[in-house]
Parts: sequence; structure tokens; C-alpha cells
Amino acid sequence: MTTFAGVGLPTSRANKTFDYQTVDATGRRSKGKVAAPNVNAAAQILRQQGVVPLSINEAGTGLQREISIPGLTGRTTLRDLAVFARQFATMTASGMSLLRSLAVLEEQTAKPALKRAIAEVRIDVEGGVALSAALERHPKVFPTLLCAMVRAGETGGFLDAALERIAGNFEKDDELRGKIKGALTYPVVVLLFAILMIAAVLIFIVPVFERMFHQLGGELPLPTQIIVNVSHTLVWSGPLLVGLIVVGTVLFRRELRRRPGLRLGFDKAKMRAPVFGNLFTKITISRFSRNLGTLLGAGVPVLQALNVVGATTGSAVIATAMTDLQNAVREGQPMSSRLAEHTVFPRMVAQMIEVGEESGQISQMLDKVADFYDREVDSTAESLTASIEPIMVLVMGVIVGGMIICLYLPMFTIYQNIQGAQ
Repeated sequence: MTTFAGVGLPTSRANKTFDYQTVDATGRRSKGKVAAPNVNAAAQILRQQGVVPLSINEAGTGLQREISIPGLTGRTTLRDLAVFARQFATMTASGMSLLRSLAVLEEQTAKPALKRAIAEVRIDVEGGVALSAALERHPKVFPTLLCAMVRAGETGGFLDAALERIAGNFEKDDELRGKIKGALTYPVVVLLFAILMIAAVLIFIVPVFERMFHQLGGELPLPTQIIVNVSHTLVWSGPLLVGLIVVGTVLFRRELRRRPGLRLGFDKAKMRAPVFGNLFTKITISRFSRNLGTLLGAGVPVLQALNVVGATTGSAVIATAMTDLQNAVREGQPMSSRLAEHTVFPRMVAQMIEVGEESGQISQMLDKVADFYDREVDSTAESLTASIEPIMVLVMGVIVGGMIICLYLPMFTIYQNIQGAQ
């Protein structure tokens, strides 16, 4: 029987071997191997020893690490924030001091931007600044939702629980974004492939047909002449078109940030889009429910929670609704009564919140709503991918078939000229 890390757990075919790094309450680091069925079980085994797991990776997968591209992988992601919050919660719950926990997190973090931010937060906290205030000084790294949760945890004396809850929130949100990317990957890949194929036809095949047509004589039909003209100008018009699209996208996004009315109209249009509108709506409701449930569950005051949700959901439609809900709460009305007036929220959401208000379990009800819409997003994304596949194949067939017909149209004219000459 083989044991690892001082834990008498026998290895078996069901268990895997994991390399780990841990830190104890005194800040002493250690590393080794542990046998467990999965990562969560390995982390549980290490916690039972009174140490905090910093990293757990399956042994023998060193070649499967993600490729790091300078300038592209330094951005702080939701997954990075989730790991940061969960490790921070584990350290504080184990009795490690706040400054020592921040020092360990600073040393452990690989992302440069997050590492610098943690270092500055540690310096501010050492100088007497509250942790939430220190985090708020880095809005590009630490989102408003995290700062609000930390402030609530500091005030109520349950910082570790607040960090655990926000870590779960970030993990759910990251999983949701993964589903969205999965749903959009196929159509984007097919579209790029179609563009490359059309460009290859215009650059390499059309000139061959053009030389053949000139040799045989005759006037080119209008559709064929258009394709030939596009082929001649593609060398400069292609990059110009790509540049215009990039510049237009950047300018449009800048205008969205500068003009609230434009942003509100754009978000409404996204939710009404014929194919993706239903998916965008469900994603928005899921984030609203998850964020509001997380904040209220951590003891954040209702008005402050509604303000944070309006700023963190990423939808101007939700932000407008949250402003209206704040006014209702100030007037002494329940949220559910005013929520039903906004068409973006299905009746079921308002009813669940009403039940939560009456039973005093509104955060639990919001979590259930978020879980429900997470499942809805998953099923909608799968059905969307399945329905888009034949549409994209049909569109590609029409484009390619149209180009082939345009290239072969002169053949009929040339054949008629030859018949007439005979």
C-alpha cells in the first residue's frame, strides 16, 4: 500500500495522483503528492491536515499546460478571481492573518496585473486601509461585486464566508461564459472558413478563368464581370474592409460607453434578435439572479445590492430596472411588485422573488432562479448550435454555388459563339 502526503489513503485504479502546493497557518509552504479520485477530494484531504491548498494538478500532465502568449494572457479573468477569492477564504478561515494571506496570494499569483494589484492592496492594508477600500482602488482588476461582498464580510465579521460565496459566483459566471463561447464557436468557425474559401477562389481561381475567357473571346456576363472586378481589387479592398470593420467596431463600442441611450437601445435590440435574442435574455436574467442572490445572501443592504447589480450585470436594460426597483424599495414597496412591470423579467422570476420576500429566503430563491436559467442557457445553446449548423451549410452552399455559376456563365456564351461561327 502506497501513501502520499502523510495520508493513509491507498492508491487504487479509481484514484489519481496529484501534485500539490500548500501553506499552513504560519505561512510555511510545502509540496508533494496525494492520491484521490479527483481534485476536490484531494483538496479535502489536504484541508483535513490543517493546510491550505494553493495548487493541485494531476501528475503527469505537465505537457498539457496552457500556452502563455505575452500581452494576451496577462488579463485577469473570472477564473483567476474565483481562485483568488477561494484561496483567500480558505486562508482566513484557517486563522492566517490578513497580511500574511495577501503576501502568500501575491507570491502564488502568476498573472502580472493581479499580482501587482494584490501587492498594492497588501501595502494599503498594512497602512491601515480597510480591505474593501484597498480593493476598490483597483477597479480594473477587482470588480464592484467583489468589493461589495468584501465590505459586507468585513462589517458582519464573516469575511471568509463572503469570499467563499463570491468565489462560487465567479465560477458559475465563468461556466456560463464558457457555454456562450461554445454556442458561438461553431458559427464563427464556419463563417471564417467560408470567408477564407471565398478569398482563395477570388485570388487563385478567378484569374485562371479570366485568362481563359480572354483567349476564347466574347463579352463576360455582368455577374462574372463583377466577380472578376472584385478579384482585381481584393488585394487592397480586402485589408481596407477588415480595417473599416475593426475601426467601426471600436468606435461603436466607445459610443456605447459614452451614450447611455444608445447602450439601452442596443441591449434591447440584442434581446429581441431573431436567433440569439432568447439566449441573451436568459443569460442576463441568470446573471441578475446570481449577483443579487449573492449580495443579499452576504448581508449587503437591499439598496446597495440593487445598485451593484445594475452596474455588474452588463446590461443597460437591467440597470434601468434596478434604478426603478431602488425607487420602489425607498417607497416601501416590495421588489416583486415593481419587477413584474418590466417585460424583460418573466412572470416566474417575479413570483419566485415574491415567495422569497414572504418567507424571508429571497437569496435562496434567487439562487434557484439562477440555477434554473443556467440550465436554460445550456439547453438553448445546444439547440441553437444544432439549428445553426444546417443554416450555415445552406448559406455556404448558396455562396459557393453562386460563384461557380457566375464563373461558368461565359461558357454558354462562348459555346453559342462557336456554334454560330460553324
